[in-house]
Formats: sequence, structure tokens, C-alpha cells
Amino acid sequence: MLSRQDYIDNILDHHDNPRNKRVIEEADIEVSGGNPGCGDVVVMYAKLDEDGHIADAAFQGEGCTISQAAASMLTEELGGRTLTEVAGMSFEDVVEEMGREVVSTRTKCATLALSLMKNASGRLLRDREINSPV
Repeated sequence: MLSRQDYIDNILDHHDNPRNKRVIEEADIEVSGGNPGCGDVVVMYAKLDEDGHIADAAFQGEGCTISQAAASMLTEELGGRTLTEVAGMSFEDVVEEMGREVVSTRTKCATLALSLMKNASGRLLRDREINSPV
């Protein structure tokens, strides 16, 4: 089991050395949002392969340490997942991965990136169902 300091160190590492912080040109998903009260802004990107799995995920943004670290951490989790799997991802898992004790008062910051991706994945799935031949 990780200590509180282990969780903090992981968050700081992702904030200071973000993974996949870049734009994906011609992304299948590009979604942005924020927490107005906190000043967090995140843009999530994902590129799908021919089988509908996420081949590449990235983010851009600015804001608090937790929101930016969470976006970085999420890009590592998304690879290989389908849109259905992303839509079904749990906010609780994000809170647990970041350390419940560390982010308990900042869950909106911790879950911003996942919320954006879940909403965008669900929209894309619905759009594909509507536009698919019957």
C-alpha cells in the first residue's frame, strides 16, 4: 500500500514531467473543459485505430497540480481502450489512483480529464450508432 507521500510524489512527478502533453493533429476526440472556480483548463485528445481502440492519447492545459497530473495520468491509462471502456471508467478509480486522502477535497480537479473523456466517448459512440447503416 502506498503512503500519502507516495501519492503526493506521483502527482508532483506527473505535474512536473507530464506525459503526453501535446496536441494530436486530426484527433478523433478533441474535447475541452474546465473548473471555473479553480482556473483549471484541460483539452483531451485521442486518436482511434481501425478497430476503435485508442491508439494515442494526449492533453493540453493549465491549472492546479492535481488537474494537470490527473490528465497526464489518464493519457497513460487510455491506450488500447475502446470508447465503451472509456465511457465506463470510474471516477472512484481516479480518486484511488491519486490517493483518496490527498485529493478528497479536490475531486473535481482530479476527475476533470476523465469527465471530459467519458462525455466525449459517449457522444462519439451515440453519433456512430445514429450514423451507422442498419
